[in-house]
Amino acid sequence: KDKNDFLTTKPSFIAVPYSRDYKQKYDYFKKKLKKPADIPNRFEMKLKRNAVLEDSYRRILSVKRPDLLKARLWVEFDGEKGLDYGGVAREWFFLMSKEMFNPYYGLFEYSATDNYTLQINPNSGLCNEDHLTYFKFIGRVAGMAVFHGKLLDAFFIRPFYKMMLGKPITLQDMESVDSEYFNSLKWILENDPTDLDMRFTIDEELFGQTHQHDLKPDGSEIVVTNENKDEYIHLVIQWRFVNRIQKQMTAFKEGFFELVPQDLIKIFDENELELLMCGLGDVDVNDWRANTKYKNGYCSNHMVIQWFWKAVLLMDAEKRIRLLQFVTGTSRVPMNGFAELYGSNGPQLFTIELWGTREKLPRAHTCFNRLDLPPYESFEELREKLNIAIENAQGFDGVD
Repeated sequence: KDKNDFLTTKPSFIAVPYSRDYKQKYDYFKKKLKKPADIPNRFEMKLKRNAVLEDSYRRILSVKRPDLLKARLWVEFDGEKGLDYGGVAREWFFLMSKEMFNPYYGLFEYSATDNYTLQINPNSGLCNEDHLTYFKFIGRVAGMAVFHGKLLDAFFIRPFYKMMLGKPITLQDMESVDSEYFNSLKWILENDPTDLDMRFTIDEELFGQTHQHDLKPDGSEIVVTNENKDEYIHLVIQWRFVNRIQKQMTAFKEGFFELVPQDLIKIFDENELELLMCGLGDVDVNDWRANTKYKNGYCSNHMVIQWFWKAVLLMDAEKRIRLLQFVTGTSRVPMNGFAELYGSNGPQLFTIELWGTREKLPRAHTCFNRLDLPPYESFEELREKLNIAIENAQGFDGVD
């Protein structure tokens, strides 16, 4: 798969339903995450945009005291002007997600059911001999995201979140990851498998070669029967999700729990942990519109604003995400929807301000979640100018 394929792949999944109970847990969690008193005012990172993964890896792993990563993040990209009031830091998390979780690097891979949900690649060590220090680094970045209230632009298989929480993985967890595999194990559970002459072994394909693993000592000599099938299914699941990636997961958790205490994360279940780390995957335009502010002459029934929302409704899912990135610096919506959008100084609703003249392109202030929208004279003009602005939004020139 080409490295760039990953960058255009967009989610196709159902967002986890939000519960009021989660909101209470989240508020409690944020209250408990205290910034240490004895650390500097900010943590600075000067990075090259075309080497963001390597530069960040060196900078973050060189920190001997993880508490320093809890200071306000101050990210500067080489050769780009503009101070960081939070917008560039958010863009950094987005860029890091695109790099760290890109299957091209061999640390993560797509699960069997889709080309969006990620799992740890059990053969990551063959792709990168420093893979365990990379997993610790990725754990630290994920911990920084949670600590600073930012979101990762990636979604993981359910067993990944369960392993973070130290919860056992069940047969049901297999269904969303590999439905074919799940169905065959379910059949074994519901029928007597003795006549199939199955053994306590599992086949793994690696670089075109099939290797057989014993699930327990002398597994190739032990037939799966009605009496021992529960043990067999348990061992298959352990092998599939836990044993093969134990070292990688341990390194990831080591980095993550340096920033977020392990006992504190356990108040969440695996669905809520996904919301905490990754936010909601789809963009609810009605929610977005209901939680937007207008400034400097615009209001909800102004003609230009009516055209703007018409343009958003006509966009496909990917373009909406791109618009969101253009204005807020991230493609993720907070877990409780647009009402809880954050700017650099705390809660900050999406804002559209009347600005400029019609020959200008819209511009964005990611630190304030603000779109400066000129007073265009037709729907087509607005739609065209908005598209050009979104397509050319790389970097922070004209976006601050």
